[in-house]
Amino acid sequence: MSILGWIFFGLIAGFIASYTVNRRGEGCLMNIALGLVGALVGGFIFRQLTHFDAFRFNLVSMLIAIIGAIIVILIYHALTGRRGVR
Repeated sequence: MSILGWIFFGLIAGFIASYTVNRRGEGCLMNIALGLVGALVGGFIFRQLTHFDAFRFNLVSMLIAIIGAIIVILIYHALTGRRGVR
């Protein structure tokens, strides 16, 4: 997948996860960054648990990326002292 595909994938995962956690988002660039990191974290955790290759562009990978992004956003909020749900 191209770098633009990964950025788009991270954007979607980041926005969905961000609006799930705090209902307002973090901003476009932060959503992309947290979505990309979340996709990597979710893919790594899922691969370790199930030995399934989640690093492809499909619906299962999107769900894994969203779950990973939610985890990353919750950790980000814990480190920065922000409240999760408002």
